[in-house]
Amino acid sequence: MFTGIIEEKGTLTKKEITGISGSLRISASLVLEGTRVGDSIAVNGVCLTVTSLGEGFFTADVMAETLRRSSLGSIPVGGHVNLERAMAVGGRFGGHIVSGHIDGTGIIASMTREGNATLVRIAAGREILDLIVEKGSVTIDGISLTVATVTQQDFTVSVIPHTGDVTTLMERRAGDPVNLENDMVGKYVQKLLGLSNETKEEGSHGITLEMLEALA
Repeated sequence: MFTGIIEEKGTLTKKEITGISGSLRISASLVLEGTRVGDSIAVNGVCLTVTSLGEGFFTADVMAETLRRSSLGSIPVGGHVNLERAMAVGGRFGGHIVSGHIDGTGIIASMTREGNATLVRIAAGREILDLIVEKGSVTIDGISLTVATVTQQDFTVSVIPHTGDVTTLMERRAGDPVNLENDMVGKYVQKLLGLSNETKEEGSHGITLEMLEALA
């Protein structure tokens, strides 16, 4: 489990993708402290298992599902990534509950200055947007952020200067893909209530009294 509070920016120094899977080598410093082979590190929000460690770097394998669901395969060698070690028991919980299991990707539609902050608008599919609510939480490339607005086509977050400085988000541009993870609580509620996109398309009217009584 993670919190979405990025610890440092690392650099992708080597990428070996053969067919539908491969491995990544990432240079870092802070996240290597106390890390052992087999530990988990979130890379742009994707939970990866450390397969080897060296002086100033770690490596991790990426499987086909990881490359399908995330933007990791499109990061160029030399590009920066957001890094966070798994949450420590007894540590401060500054973000929200993040699994590191990406739900899909979105595309940065625009980045607009607003006072000392930057409004980042992200276009995403219905399967992502259905689980996003105003003032709720969303993870973008591993960063825990609060949703400012949401429409049927996109959602917007407001990024403060500190977040922009310590993460890769301000390095992105309109048209860039980003990894998205919905709030875990919302996903479980949707599953328990049977509110999938398929049931909506079949004419479901959402939450009903009968549905709530069945769950009681």
